[in-house]
Amino acid sequence: MNREDMLARLIAQASGEGGELVTLRAIVEESSELGAARAIARLGLGDDNAQDDIDELRELLRAWRDAKASASKAAIEWIVRCALALLLIGIAVRFGLADMLR
Repeated sequence: MNREDMLARLIAQASGEGGELVTLRAIVEESSELGAARAIARLGLGDDNAQDDIDELRELLRAWRDAKASASKAAIEWIVRCALALLLIGIAVRFGLADMLR
C-alpha cells in the first residue's frame, strides 16, 4: 500500500469514527510525509544521486564565499597600499625631495 492509499483510508476511517485524536494524528503525519515526498520529487532530489548533488552545491557555495572574501580582502589591501603610496609622494613633495633629485 502506498502513501496515497494509506491517506485515503485514514480519511475514510476518520469520517466513519468521528475523527479520533489518534486517527487525526495519523492523517497529519501521512499527509505531511506525502507532501514532503512530492516537494522533494518536484525539486528533482528524489533520486539516488540527490545527496551527492547537494554536497557538490554546498562545496560550490563554500568556494564562492571563500573567493568573494579573498577578492574583497585583496581589494582592501590594494586600496591601503595606494593610499600609503600617495601619502609618501605627498610627504616627498612637501619636503622638496623632488628638487633634491634634480
